[in-house]
Parts: sequence; structure tokens; C-alpha cells
Amino acid sequence: MNRQQRRAAAKTGRVAAGDKTAGVQLTRRDVLLAEAVRAYQAARFREASAACRQVLALDRRDVAALHLTGLLALQAGRNDTAVEVLTAAIRVSDQISDLHGALAEALQRLDRLDEAVAHYQRALALDPSYLDALYNYGNVLLKLRRYDDAVVHYDRALVLAPQFAEAFNNRGHALFELGRPGEALADFEQALAIKPDFAAALANRGTALIELKQYEEGVASCTAALALNPTETTALANRGNGLFELRRYAEAARDFERLLAIDPAYPYAAGKALYYRLLSCDWTDYQRDISTIAATVQSGGRVAIPFMFLNMVDSAAARLQCAVTFNRDKYPASPEPLWHGERYAHDRIRVAYLSADFRQHPMAYAMAGVFDAHDRSRFEIIAISFGPDPQDTVRRRLENAFDCFRDVRMMVDRDIARLLSEMEVDIAVDLMGYTNNSRPGILASRPAPVQVNYIGFAGTLGAEYIDYLIADRFVVPEAAQASYAEQVVYLPDTYWPTDNRMRIGEPRLGRAESGLPRDGFVFCCFNQDYKIAPPIFDVWMNLLRQVDGSVLWLVRDNADAERNLRQQAENRGVAPQRLVFAPRVPIDEYLARFRLADLFLDTLPFNAHTTAADALWAGLPLVTCPGSSFAARVAGSLLNAVGLSELITTSLPEYEALALSLARQPERLAGIREKLAHNRGTFPLFDTHRFTRHLESAYRTMWERYQRGELPAGFAVIPQP
Repeated sequence: MNRQQRRAAAKTGRVAAGDKTAGVQLTRRDVLLAEAVRAYQAARFREASAACRQVLALDRRDVAALHLTGLLALQAGRNDTAVEVLTAAIRVSDQISDLHGALAEALQRLDRLDEAVAHYQRALALDPSYLDALYNYGNVLLKLRRYDDAVVHYDRALVLAPQFAEAFNNRGHALFELGRPGEALADFEQALAIKPDFAAALANRGTALIELKQYEEGVASCTAALALNPTETTALANRGNGLFELRRYAEAARDFERLLAIDPAYPYAAGKALYYRLLSCDWTDYQRDISTIAATVQSGGRVAIPFMFLNMVDSAAARLQCAVTFNRDKYPASPEPLWHGERYAHDRIRVAYLSADFRQHPMAYAMAGVFDAHDRSRFEIIAISFGPDPQDTVRRRLENAFDCFRDVRMMVDRDIARLLSEMEVDIAVDLMGYTNNSRPGILASRPAPVQVNYIGFAGTLGAEYIDYLIADRFVVPEAAQASYAEQVVYLPDTYWPTDNRMRIGEPRLGRAESGLPRDGFVFCCFNQDYKIAPPIFDVWMNLLRQVDGSVLWLVRDNADAERNLRQQAENRGVAPQRLVFAPRVPIDEYLARFRLADLFLDTLPFNAHTTAADALWAGLPLVTCPGSSFAARVAGSLLNAVGLSELITTSLPEYEALALSLARQPERLAGIREKLAHNRGTFPLFDTHRFTRHLESAYRTMWERYQRGELPAGFAVIPQP
């Protein structure tokens, strides 16, 4: 029996008892109802129910008996019955706040939230100091994502009950969802000061700390919550997320596997469990888990975050479904858009780029030349930065490249959206999509007339408020456009930007010092470990077995991945020492290091993207096998743009055969290297100026359509000479 039910029963009891001091003679109805209330308060629910039935046999419209019967139904979890009985009581008397509060609670349990809202509002109109109605109404508003309104009602509840730990906890939840993790943390800590063994508040405190990038403390808070309640799902989920941020991938995966054992349908847990295992190259039950996740995605289940799904299933249609489900769940369009059809009249088109990665990051390296090359006579270029400010050389270069650079990391999404609206941005370009630290909620408020998905996420965002996806005809064939929620804009050569000012240093170490054979063939793949899937690894091991003295050169990411990959090699009959792992180094050394390798081997179903461009810029040929979806076709786009389409294969057997042929025919490989060296300076891939003019042409066409009041529509940019 919760506090609201106890309050209602006490009030009903006072009504039933009558005014004995005034000498009023109690009727049989009064006696029966008093017995029912006493039995209810003593948790003798059968007796209470029997007494209520006797009262209703005397008068089926008896409000007090109907009220108590409704409370008994609530206590038993018979919520439909509670709604029926309490509704009947309200038909008799609409002036009892507790009746409306109890009915609202029953409706809330049945997820009939809009109806619950109406009755909480009526209860509070009758009694503004009705504490439980204030609190429970806040909970309904929280579930409806009306976070500002929820905070208001928790505030009112806390004025009445300053030691209400649950209200502090839930207000913290609402503040967290509003993008105010620091304030949320203060509320969680206040709840714990009142109730130190409050497992949910400890779990939520961990969530806030992790959001504030205090990962160790966040993990510790979640661990403390689990010590109190080992089945606290929020604590398990967020400890797993914190362990991921600490690069403790195997532990993160175990937390999500424990979570799935408690709640197999916990949103996105299955996808995270698999993805975290892939980060450490643990392929246990790989195909089974892929199949299960794919089937759940297709049925509209909340099973995988879209970025993590890119490496699981090579299907553009499945990736669209995954993105649509995630977007509707996490970042739905705001019911209050900020742009209402205005047509701005500026001397220059205002383009705002949104990202957390204006720093040493692959996006920044790829786009830096474009930012520099924009035509400032026609475009006003704005950076909206919501990531860290390391003040490194890359950050300083980028700050100088923009007309306006706004650091908004301390602002919530809605306020950033308002800023874009106030700045009258014509075109807002999201450079992140659903990658780490992204904030899709900004564009969900529709702050700009034109909103674009570009480069950060290799696929559709599945969002109704994103107008365009910038692509090329290779990564998104025309026949595949139905698998993209955005209107597709085709750039002529490739959608991928490059910076032809990127410096390549001299190799600091030679082959021997890098652990490579002086004369043996060096296959190379510097993609992140999670992109290495068992089918592609099988091909790589086949190549090592067939090319004597060869090695596979990979990037060193984490000890678990290195150990697991060596074991997988041994399982396939390849000596583990033939896998060589390179440490991370500064970018100029990293680019130079490609020159020590002989051939880059691409991954599938998630190609090399930035890494493929880097390899080609450094002069290293690359063999790829495109799939059917965007992320699986990027390397092929780059090879076409540098005039090396002969390195694009159509199947994994063909991929293996081509790589084997190049390894066994040094003169053929040398010819391709010479062709790449020549084409670097003559083909479009590394022509930053040409690419920027094409991108600007795309922006102009988008802008012209909106200026004419036309809906977004796909188009192809005409190549410039």
C-alpha cells in the first residue's frame, strides 16, 4: 500500500466514522465501511473487500465504498477494475481530489498517460497541496518527456516535503534529460543524503558522473548501487557504459550480458553487448547474435544503436529501420519547431557545421581543407562546437578557418537550437549523426530551414527533420535511395573530403624497428578492431598461409583484442607472431608508417573511411570488397575518385584472389603504386578546391529550393571543370 492509498483510506475512514462527538447514530453502512477501512489499513484485504461489497449491496452508488474498492483493486494490481470502479465513483461525485488521484494512478499503470494527466490536473485543482498527486503527475510528465513540466511539479512537491528522496531522484532524472547533468547530480546526491541506501539514486548518480566524464567515480557509484540491489538495471547499463569509456571493453560486455539475463528486452542492451565484445575481438556466438539482432531490428525493436549496427548487418534497408526506431525513441522531432517557414535574406548563405570533434579527430583532419577553402564572398561559415577544447594545433587552425566559432558545450540542446535560430542559419550541417558525443537533439528542434546529414555517420539518420544526405553515386546507388530517409544529394566524384595540405612525415622507425620483416610481404589494416569481422579475418589468414614470410600489420587498441586476434590466428593455423601490432603515434608519423606496408586490406561490412583516404594519400594501394550499404561502400568511392577502380572487387573470393595476386606479382603491385603516385595529383580525390566548389554548389541548390518555398528534393551536382 503506497502513501497515496493510505491517505485515501484514512480520508474514507473519517467519512465512514461520522461525527460521534455530535451524537450521530451510526448506520449499518457506517459500521460496515468503518470495518472495511480498518481491515484495509491492517492489510486484511479480503475482509475489506467483503465489507465493501456489503455496503455496495445497500447502495451501489456509495462513493466511499466505491473509492475503497478501487483502492483494493489497485493494491491487487487489477488496474482495469480500479479504473472502472473509480470512474463510477467520480460519476457520483467529481469533487474528491483523492478519487481523481487514485484513478490517475490506475491509468498511469495502464500507460494511459494522457488520461492520467487530466485526472492529476483535476486532483490538484481541488487540492493544490496534494503531495502524491504532485509527485505522480511529475512521473507521468517524465514518461511523456515533458521534462520542464516535470521539474515544476517535483519542485512543488519538494516545497511540501523537503525530505522527499524519491522526488529529488526523479527531478534529477528530468534535469538529466534536459541536458543539465551537473544539476541532476546535485539532486541525486541530495536524495542519497536523505536515504543513503537508495540504490536507484546511486545508479542515477553514476549516470550523471559518466555524462560529466567522471568515469571512474561513475562506475564506482553504479557498483555501490549493485551491491545494494544486484538486479538494478540502470546501474548495470550505466556501469557498462562507463567501462566502455574507460576502454575496459570485456568488462562492459559482461555487464550488458548480465543485464540481458535480468531483462532480455532492455533497450539497446543486446547491441551494446555484441559491440563491446567486437571491440575486444571476442567473436563468441557471433553469427547467432548477429542474426538475433538483425531480426529484432527488422521487427522495430530497440536492440541496437545505429552506429554500432553499422558493423553488424550489411543491409541499407535494415540500417534505415534501425535508425528510424532509434530516432523516434531518443530524438523525436520537437512539437515546437523553431523555424516556421521564414526566408532569410542575407548577403551570404549562412552554413553552420555542428560537431563535438573540432580537434585532433578524423573528421577534423578530413574537413579542415574544406573549411579553409570555402568561398567567403558567397558563404558565411559558422562552427557550433559542443566538444572539448584542447587548444591543440588542429583546434587553432579550425578556429581561424571559420567566420564565427561558437563553443556551446555548456548549453543544452534546445538553447543551442535557439542560438542557431537567432543567428538565422540557412543551412545546418550535422557532422556527427549518431557517433560518440553527438547531439541530434539540437536539429530535432528544427532551428534551420535546411538541415543536412554529412560525413560523420555513414548512413541515414532516419529523422524527419533531416532534409538531405550528402553522398555520391557509388556509396548510395540510385536504386537504393528508398533505404534513406533523407533526400540524397550526389556529389560528382566522391562524397569524401580531403585536405591536400596534410603533411606526411618521415618514418621514425624502419621495418625492423617496427617489428616487420625486412623482405617479407606486409599486409596492413589500420582500421579499428571492431571492424574486423570473422569472415574478413578468415580471408586474411588464408593470405598469410599462402604468402610465405608475410605478416598482417594491425593497430594496437587494447590488450584483449590483441590476445583474441592472436588466438584466432592460431585457431586458423597461422602463427600468432605473424600478427604485428602498431602503437598509436602522432598523425604525421602515422601517415608515414603506411609507406612501410605493401598492401592495405579493407574490412567488411564497415569499410575503412578516413583510414582508406590516409592510406591512399600516403601512397599505399588498397583492396576493397564493397557491400550493399553506405558504410560498406566508402573505400570503393575513394578508389574510383583516385582512378584505381581495378582494386574494387565484387566478392570476398575475388578480394582474396586480387590481394594474393598483388602479393605474388611485385611488378604488378609496383605499377599500381606508380599509378597511385601519379593520380594523387591529377584525379579528384585529393583536389580539395574542386571538392569544396562541388559541396558549395550543393548548398546553393538546397538554399535556392528553400528560398523558392519548395520542399527538399534529391539532385546531382554538375561537375566543374
